[in-house]
Amino acid sequence: MISLPQYARIDRVASTGSTNADLLADAAAPAWTALIAAQQTAGRGRLGRPWASPAGTQVILSVLLRPTVADLDHVGTIPLATGLAVLDAVRSVAGDGTELKWPNDVLFRGKKLCGILAEAAGLPEDPRIVVGLGLNVSLTREQLPVEHATSLALEGVDVTVDDLTVRVLEALHRRLTQWATGDRSLMADYRRACITIGKSVRVEAATGDLHGTVEGVATDGRLDLVDTDGRRHLIAAGDVTHLRRTDTTY
Repeated sequence: MISLPQYARIDRVASTGSTNADLLADAAAPAWTALIAAQQTAGRGRLGRPWASPAGTQVILSVLLRPTVADLDHVGTIPLATGLAVLDAVRSVAGDGTELKWPNDVLFRGKKLCGILAEAAGLPEDPRIVVGLGLNVSLTREQLPVEHATSLALEGVDVTVDDLTVRVLEALHRRLTQWATGDRSLMADYRRACITIGKSVRVEAATGDLHGTVEGVATDGRLDLVDTDGRRHLIAAGDVTHLRRTDTTY
C-alpha cells in the first residue's frame, strides 16, 4: 500500500480501462487524489493513440487537480510540468541518459519511456483536470507498443514498479504545486531540461508540416519555431522530429 501525506487519497486497482477516465468520472474526488493501476486496457496517449500494458510492467497512474477558474489561463503548461516531474523521477534512478523532448516525451537514450495525457472535465464552473501516465519499467522488447520505445529494464536500470511509483508521485506533487502557485522556476527548469530547444525539427501540426529551428518554449508552453523562411510560429500541439543539421529532408 502506498501512502504519501501530500495526497488526499491514493487508490489502487489491479486493472482498469483508463485511470484518467475513472478519475474524471468521480465528481466527488478531492484534489490530489491519485489512482494507480497494475494494468490498463483502454488507455489513450496524445492525439488519441491507444495505450495498453501487460500487468505489472509499467507505472500506471493518474492524479486529479481541482484548479481555480483563474488557473485555467495557464492550463497549457500542465502537460509540460508532468513531463518534467517524470524526468525528475526517472533521473533519480537512471541518471543522465534520461531526456525531455517537447512537450512531454520522456526519453532514454533517444527512445520513448513514457506516455502522458492530460484531460479536463467540468469546465468552466467546476474545473477538474487529470494527468495520467504510463511509464515503461519492465516491458520486454516484444511488449513495447512501438519500435522507438524502450523500458528501464531493457536499458539496464534495476528499479521496481512500486519504488518508481512513489518517486513519480512525489515529483508530480512538487512540479504540479509549482504550476498551481505560478512558480516561475517551473518553466525555467523545463527550458533547461528540454532538448528540443535549439534543435532543427520537423513538426507535424494540424495545419501541415513545418520545418525550422526551435528558438525556445513560451511561457504558456507553446513551441517557438522559426521556419526555414524566417517566419516565427508558436505551436500548441504537434509531433516533433529532431533532425540532424545536415539532414536534407527540408
